[in-house]
Amino acid sequence: MKIGILTSGGDCPGLNAVIRGAVLKGIAIHGHEFVGFRDGWRGVVEGDIIDIPRSLVRGIAKQGGTILGTSRTNPFENGGGPETIKAHMDRLGIDAMIAIGGEGTLAAARRLTDAGLKIVGVPKTVDNDLDATDYTFGFDTAVQIATEAIDRLRTTGESHHRCMIAEVMGRHVGWIALHAGMAAGAHAILIPEQRISIEQITEWVTEAHDRGRAPLVVVAEGFVPEHLEAPHSERGLDTFGRPRLGGIADQLAPEIEARTGIETRATILGHIQRGGVPSAFDRVLATRLGMAAIDSVVDGRWGTMVSLKGTEIEHVSFENALGKLKIVPPHRYEEAAVLFG
Repeated sequence: MKIGILTSGGDCPGLNAVIRGAVLKGIAIHGHEFVGFRDGWRGVVEGDIIDIPRSLVRGIAKQGGTILGTSRTNPFENGGGPETIKAHMDRLGIDAMIAIGGEGTLAAARRLTDAGLKIVGVPKTVDNDLDATDYTFGFDTAVQIATEAIDRLRTTGESHHRCMIAEVMGRHVGWIALHAGMAAGAHAILIPEQRISIEQITEWVTEAHDRGRAPLVVVAEGFVPEHLEAPHSERGLDTFGRPRLGGIADQLAPEIEARTGIETRATILGHIQRGGVPSAFDRVLATRLGMAAIDSVVDGRWGTMVSLKGTEIEHVSFENALGKLKIVPPHRYEEAAVLFG
């Protein structure tokens, strides 16, 4: 069987480990042949591929990013669609595809599967917001990067007796903010799932400052303060029509400073959370998911996604995997909030 692999959407530590796991098992156990689509769905729509022999995946598990490239191309626009994609697959002799990506990528894969294409999915998102899997690779690395950065912000904040605000990724959910904030000992953690008033935020900041601490606030990019209606966005829309988020920390900093009199600085970590080498946990998880994706192909489990449940890998239908976000439950936030202020 000839299998095409694509990585789509935002890059993420661990993508190369998925590719490696799939290719090594596919070749060693089943004798499959592999090609990669360049730059995600763009390569699928245009039939732009590279061969993936065993030698190409040697040692790539520790590399960040993706050797195949990625993009946010919509496979149903600009001449795409199931007929075009199927024609390219027939021409290139590709029997099936492994789509590695987040909710947008897997939603597109579901539509193409419904149209008759043979596709299995591997979930990818640093936000850890897919409900059908306990963890997604890239999340552990993003939390570690964010924690290290916040630790550094704490030392400079303490030196100048400032309040420091660290903005981390998290469009709809606050898992990165929650984990990194707890790990770094933040005095306030602000996430999309919880509407917090500016008065409560300044109270936490003031309490920490009154104890002689340099207040540390961790905020997810999708956080909406109680007095606002929508997440802060000033950079327009992405290719899927979603607002490009980022900058809520810059909005909060002057407000906190004006209300408390404490000099306040904001730092937006941004794409640094997605770069660099994956953690050991993410390398192992990504490798296991890649190998499990080959099992899905061999068993003909089209329209399914591999998933981590506990410590075991399972197979979940796209229908059950999509449409529901894995949000931070109230009790997890309340658990962390005991440490605020």
